[in-house]
Amino acid sequence: MDILGISLLTLLVLFGIGSIENRISRADRRAARIERKLDLVLGHLGLNEPEPWSDEVNALLRDGKKIQAIKVYREATGAGLREAKEAVEKLA
Repeated sequence: MDILGISLLTLLVLFGIGSIENRISRADRRAARIERKLDLVLGHLGLNEPEPWSDEVNALLRDGKKIQAIKVYREATGAGLREAKEAVEKLA
């Protein structure tokens, strides 16, 4: 009975963790879609909001420190590695 109870509890915990990860993933995707839409609206209106991190990223690029620029971009925006690399390369 103890092994069965522990096994059942383990399965319930794993199911709960999977459910939470799924909800977080959906929320992240939803937030990313909203951010993209807001960027499109701002672009359509001709509004440009300067990012506070852009000066530091540009300075690192001028100094030839692309990897550090990508790291700063990721920390400031929460972007993934590929997204940050592409964004920094566009700035370069």
